[in-house]
Amino acid sequence: MAVAWLKVLKAVPWSEVIAAAPQVANGARKLWDTVGRKGGPPAGIDDVAMAPMPRGEDGMALLAAHIEQQDAAIAQMHGQLREASKLITELADQNAQLIARMEAARGKIQVVGLIAAASGVLGLVSLALVLART
Repeated sequence: MAVAWLKVLKAVPWSEVIAAAPQVANGARKLWDTVGRKGGPPAGIDDVAMAPMPRGEDGMALLAAHIEQQDAAIAQMHGQLREASKLITELADQNAQLIARMEAARGKIQVVGLIAAASGVLGLVSLALVLART
């Protein structure tokens, strides 16, 4: 069983996996940094903007500023969503490549197993013939 895993691990293109690892790790780190922020309002929103709005022209100006801040926060979240989607796509592609190579290795192992079984049967038949002659 360990030999089969060793063959599968040897079939993996580790140079490609290692070359892509820093890019995937950096993407995951960026995703964690942006999504991992917990609690509180998004960056750029201060306590003054969260306070009740006064009526009149000042209130309209503050409301417009608050809306602009919310639009900026939404745009930032949309960018984070795109980055997360790109990272997930890269990971899925790597996973698909790994699975395809494992399937190819599994097919080769099955062929080797069939050849070994046929060789064992041939050896037993040969042994039976040799014992029958003596």
